[in-house]
Amino acid sequence: MRSDPENTGNTRNIWMRGLFMLLMGFALHVSGTVLAVVAVVQFVIVLANGSPNARLLVFGRSLADYLRQIVNYLTFVTETIPFPFGEWPTDE
Repeated sequence: MRSDPENTGNTRNIWMRGLFMLLMGFALHVSGTVLAVVAVVQFVIVLANGSPNARLLVFGRSLADYLRQIVNYLTFVTETIPFPFGEWPTDE
């Protein structure tokens, strides 16, 4: 049985994607922890001041976009690898 060169490239690519998926799964876990901390801090700020912190609002929005990018990558919706291999999502 002969090896198909095109199939070998695809196999190598899927293993590389698997490695990136593991790394992005770890990033998803860390980002979830950051999200929990930001939510608690924002809640305390609202209790103290009566209004949310504007910088945390912007960061929370970009963090939500980042989480969406990770989930899209992990579920094969996109081939674009999120931060730190791509750009951090900006508020556009």
